[in-house]
Amino acid sequence: MDLRSRLVCGTFAILSLLAGPAFPRGETFRVATYNLESYLDVPTQSRSAKLAESKAKVRESIRAVKPDVLALQEVGTTNALLELRETLRAEGLDFPYWEHVAGFDTNIHVAILSRFPFSTRRPHTNDNFLLSGRRFRVSRGFGEVDIQVNTNYSFTLLTAHLKSKLVVATADEGELRLEEARALREKIDARLAANPKANLVVLGDFNDSKDSASTKAVIGRGRNKLVDTRPAERNGDPACGRTAAGDRRNVTWTHYFAKEDSYRRIDFLLLSPGMAREWLPEETYVLTIPNWGVGSDHRPIVAAFEAEEK
Repeated sequence: MDLRSRLVCGTFAILSLLAGPAFPRGETFRVATYNLESYLDVPTQSRSAKLAESKAKVRESIRAVKPDVLALQEVGTTNALLELRETLRAEGLDFPYWEHVAGFDTNIHVAILSRFPFSTRRPHTNDNFLLSGRRFRVSRGFGEVDIQVNTNYSFTLLTAHLKSKLVVATADEGELRLEEARALREKIDARLAANPKANLVVLGDFNDSKDSASTKAVIGRGRNKLVDTRPAERNGDPACGRTAAGDRRNVTWTHYFAKEDSYRRIDFLLLSPGMAREWLPEETYVLTIPNWGVGSDHRPIVAAFEAEEK
């Protein structure tokens, strides 16, 4: 891209931001996901308790994105979740409704905090699968709730924390992650089979990149393929340069992987075709704050929506 094109493109991006939406909006709400990196109130044999300094940075990050609904990964006991919830409330961010899902892993769990009530809870704590003749359970389970935003709008949230890249003795970690992803996709397919227009958000830590077999399994294909919101940093980069696949060349990493000294996008916020109609891309982003890594090895991502069927 030559200098003139870059200037034109940058000017257009700035004017678009200043202009705001072309049409007036109604009520909006924000959905976020955040892996808290071992948010434990007491140590276990394999994990330390979260330090006060780290907890404070986690809360600062959550307050910065101001979510109405927040999916969490690597939460310890119910007490750890309630401690976070109460501390956030004291700091001005109140989540009256919560869900804690304890799966096969006894150390870390998935959880949900919400300003809006849950009309239905469907915790999935015992999903299992066969691999090389052995039976395994989905390690962290899946959290699923129906959320009533207002009298006219509701959606289903389904959160996951798939198998990490850490090597285990019992099976190949990639194959385990793929089987967990397939179990998650079965729930997505069931929800969309019952109602192809369903408002569905699937989010969490998938522990692999977009082109991996496991993430592709979650996203799916065909008419029920999920929409990848692909949150990016709000760092002033004009949204002009694109890859051959059409993605913008902006900063989207969500996780620092110390073993490889690398930064990757492994946290996802995916939408059913029905939910994507209410999505506000311009209010969807990866949080950037100083010293983010004090709180977690992940950064939170957030997407905004209109609370009205489109």
